[in-house]
Amino acid sequence: MKNEECTRVVGVCPLWRCSIGGLLAFLFLLAPLTLFAADHTITLEAPSTVEAGQQFRVRYTISTQDATGFTPSTFKGFEVIYGPSTSRSSNFSIVNGKTTSSSTITYTYVLVASKAGDFTLTPATAQVDGQTISSRSLTITVLPAGTSPSPSQQQSQGNSSRRQGRQQQQSSRPSSSNTISPTDLFMTATASRTTVYKQEAILLTYKLYTLVNITQLDGKLPTLDGFQIQEVDLPRNKEFQLEQYKGKNYHAVVWAQYVLFPQKSGELVIPAISYEGVVQQANPNLNPIDAFFNGVTGIIELKKTITAPSVTIHVKDLPPAPDGFSGAVGQFTLSSSLTPRQVRANEAVTLKINVNGTGNMKLMETPAVEWPKDFEVYDPKVDDRFSLTTNGLSGTKTFEYLAVARHAGKYDIPATEFIYFDTAAKAYKTLRTEAYTLDVAKGADGSGGGVANYTNNQQEVTELAQDIRYIHTKASKASLPTPNGWAYALAYVVPLALFVLAIVLGRKHIQARSEASIGKGKKANKAARKRLKTASKLLAQHNANAFYDEVLRALNGYLSDRYAIPQSQLNKDNLSEVLTGKGVSEESIAQLLQTLNDCEFARYAPGDPQQSMEATYQAAINLISQLEA
Repeated sequence: MKNEECTRVVGVCPLWRCSIGGLLAFLFLLAPLTLFAADHTITLEAPSTVEAGQQFRVRYTISTQDATGFTPSTFKGFEVIYGPSTSRSSNFSIVNGKTTSSSTITYTYVLVASKAGDFTLTPATAQVDGQTISSRSLTITVLPAGTSPSPSQQQSQGNSSRRQGRQQQQSSRPSSSNTISPTDLFMTATASRTTVYKQEAILLTYKLYTLVNITQLDGKLPTLDGFQIQEVDLPRNKEFQLEQYKGKNYHAVVWAQYVLFPQKSGELVIPAISYEGVVQQANPNLNPIDAFFNGVTGIIELKKTITAPSVTIHVKDLPPAPDGFSGAVGQFTLSSSLTPRQVRANEAVTLKINVNGTGNMKLMETPAVEWPKDFEVYDPKVDDRFSLTTNGLSGTKTFEYLAVARHAGKYDIPATEFIYFDTAAKAYKTLRTEAYTLDVAKGADGSGGGVANYTNNQQEVTELAQDIRYIHTKASKASLPTPNGWAYALAYVVPLALFVLAIVLGRKHIQARSEASIGKGKKANKAARKRLKTASKLLAQHNANAFYDEVLRALNGYLSDRYAIPQSQLNKDNLSEVLTGKGVSEESIAQLLQTLNDCEFARYAPGDPQQSMEATYQAAINLISQLEA
């Protein structure tokens, strides 16, 4: 009897313990959810621009389902025709042992604008955990009723490859564009300012207005004489917004933007640009029922050429510049630092000068620092940390100077001037760094001390022990080879033999280098085409940075092998001189330098990758073909 009771107890106890363990494990998993506290918010979503009489949706999303007392915005100027519609959603996930969860509740209203004007949706409120949370306010612009654009224009425009894929899947053929009037689809070109100084940044904007469903648009700003051009990086997926233009409502989008830096004065003209577009329209000659049963699409594609107008820029010369003008045009501030302030002789100090602001950051000159005479100064290192904005290049340019004090003493480093032209004040301004005093102690080995006394950085030389030593008058006892001895003969024969051997080996070395150079020249085309093949794969992958690096390596490697130019001497001035001496035409040289410039510019402000990469790739192939011919 005792054994049976013991058996039952022993059999029950493990199950009981497992149940408790499972419960504890389950509670442990739920603990992060119950302890997690999030900031609850209300997100307001609504279009910023609508048309009078147009219906649109307003959504309020609360980041919890435990909200109470929801109060929407005041819909002044709008009529509520539906709502609120309530929906709830929850999400739970465990990733790498980390538990996250979220839940939302959404209230949706459908409104209609009653009249034109600007109307503000006040913040919506709700109660969560005994606290009141609110959304942002939003101003909606209501345009007067007009010609309604195609609703499909509100969709984002994909990249050119996807558009071409959709185009090939459709059975329609391009047709005439005579049915699309210039008021249905056009482009404007505007400059942020039309009267500027040299080097003053200009924002050039091309904007597309449409009442039709445009699915493709190709075009690019050509090379402009007298301007340095950098393209603003815009989203590849174009988001159209409702906008009124000359009393008519259109779907509009900024298609391209460029920042221009005029390089010469006078009246400069940006020519008109032609864009090639593809528009989708319903086929009026096709019965929808027949099209459905015959498997034929009811959409046709029309080709349309859109011309953006030319723009004239009046460029003024800068006023006479003072001495020391840095070439910088824009608005800038200046700061500096010297580290360390106390050093030993033969130790280095670093002076940093930071120019911060917006303007032609690339073209400013290096500030000239007045170092003490006996300092050993190295070439400054320049660090560019700026980006392209609609007002020009904005950021910081740092000049880092390294200098070594050779002697102990106290030195004054005067303030460094930075003179620039302020485009806002329309006058030259001078900025100055801080003046520094540097204390230099004796070196760790005693160097730099007891040699010179410095007053105003001038050195007074003192005598060191005995500067001049007496000449020995006694003859040396060292034995010299006699004229008739074997050592005397070897003194002539051995150097002569070594001289002849050096001539023979030198000629063989020169011949080997010449043959190697000829061999590399013959293989230059093959190596370049191999690299361009790699660049072609990167082009297909839309890997812009790696693509431009590979094209630069292909061109530089080809020029180095083909014309025996060391890589260290592949600068633009040297290239132009060497290629001219080799009989290469001026047109080919100019095209080569332009292609190298395009690759370098693309690293700072890449434009539309599909267009600029294609053009650069074709230019590189054409260049190598011309040089081979």
